[in-house]
This record gives sequence, C-alpha cells and structure tokens, in this order.
Amino acid sequence: MTPLLEPAFLARLEALQLGTRRRLAGHFAGEHRSVRHGSSIDFADYRQYNPGDDFRRIDYFLYARLGVLNVKLFEAEEDLHLRILLDTSASMGAGDKLQCACRVAAALGFVALCRRDPVSVHSFPLHRPAPRFAGRGAVPALFGHLERLEAGGETPFATAVSSLLARPGPVGLTVVISDLLTPEWEVALGRLPSRGGDVVVVQVLDPEELKPSLAGDLELVDRESGGRVAVSLAAEVVAQYERLAAAWVDRVAARCRQVGAGYVRLLTTDDLEATLLGAWRTAGVLR
Repeated sequence: MTPLLEPAFLARLEALQLGTRRRLAGHFAGEHRSVRHGSSIDFADYRQYNPGDDFRRIDYFLYARLGVLNVKLFEAEEDLHLRILLDTSASMGAGDKLQCACRVAAALGFVALCRRDPVSVHSFPLHRPAPRFAGRGAVPALFGHLERLEAGGETPFATAVSSLLARPGPVGLTVVISDLLTPEWEVALGRLPSRGGDVVVVQVLDPEELKPSLAGDLELVDRESGGRVAVSLAAEVVAQYERLAAAWVDRVAARCRQVGAGYVRLLTTDDLEATLLGAWRTAGVLR
C-alpha cells in the first residue's frame, strides 16, 4: 500500500507548526503561546509577590534597587487542539478526492502531534467514532485510521457541525476538509465559528468538477442519492456550467471570509507538498 505521506515530506513538515490568529489557553504542555502565565523561558511581566508564590521567581535585583518585592511572570506554552472535520460522503469517492483529503488530514495531524498538540478526527457521515490522538507516538495510529476511511453515504454537513459544536473541550483550531457538494454548505459554514477559536476550510475538488471533459447526450447519476438526470452537453452548456462552477467556488471563499474562516482550495492534481510548504504557509495555516 502506498503511504499517505512520503518520509522526505514528513521530515520537512517536522519544522512547521499550526498557525493560529488567536492566543490560546489549553490543558497540556504544548508549544503555542497562551493568555495565561506559566513557566517557559520568555519573560512576560511582573506582579507583586504574594504569600505562597514561588520564591525562585522573585526578582532580587529589582528588590535591591527599589525595595519592591515582585515576581517574574513568563509566557505559558500550551496545546492547540486540532479538530479535523473530514467529509467521507459518497461524493468524496469521485476521483482521488478522499485520498487527497486524508493526505491533508495526515499532514496537519502530523505537524500537530510533533508539536504535542492533540488531534481529533470527526468524519461524517457521523456513524463513525471520533478518535483522539496525542503525542508523536500516535502518528501511526492517526495514519492507520485515515487509511481505513471509505467514501459512502450522503453529506449531513449541518448535523456534523452541530455535533462538533456540542462537544466539550478547548476551542483550538477546526479544519474542515470537504468538497462542500451539499446544499447545506453555506448554513453549516456559518455555524462553525460560533465555537470560537480558528476555522480553516479546505475545499477538495476534482478538476473534472470545475472543467468537465464530458460531451454529448448522457445520463448522470448522483453518487449520494442515486438520482439520475439526462443531459445534453453541448459546448455552450459546458461553458455555462464552467462559469457557474467558478462562481460557486468564489462564493464559498467569500462566505468563509465573511464568517472569519480561512479558505484553501485544493485540486486533486495539485502538488500537496508544494501547496502545504508554499501557499499554506503564506496563508498562515502553517508556520
């Protein structure tokens, strides 16, 4: 079986960490700046000494100069919980979309686990459990879980988002990986930021979905509902479809910006390594 990510690519990912626009407070010892003060080596501020404070943090040089008994405060480095909301509906079975989506999830999850950030994978439809992974030693388990995922069923996107919002835990970073081929996409995206934290939407598409090569009289079958429709794909019809598809993708990107979410479009033919190490770093998804 071909591995999700090549060893050389993983080696380059080790130097990165997840980007976030907010300062976070978590529960585990990770590598992201927190709003709380802790015990890292980066000085943050002073405050007056109180009985019970660690006497080793007293600034004795300040006391000798000013007679003020203060303790040093330092920036805390804590975890960033990465929640991956991964679409495994039947439409993701077209072309290599699910494989591409799983590779994205593997790359982001690997970066998080290397930085001691916990990762949970919420795939929808929601009949599957949402496993949680923590620590670098969990990388094989994460990759194994992703490799076992199969496409099937409809896309209950709004239900999946509501379920995710109802789960307890720190806000962290939520990454949605989906083709968004569902009427619910707009409403569901609008709900995601209500949990707090950062949201990034990765829209995975097959080039055929934007610029189809089909032509002539055909019967198209909906992968999820099984519905059939007869079409006659003349050149002008295909051109009109391409314009509508491009407008829809632009509307998705605009909706993400409107709700404060990051947006990345990824075609299955794109070079994932070049995208992650290039455009995604520029966009702040990775740093």
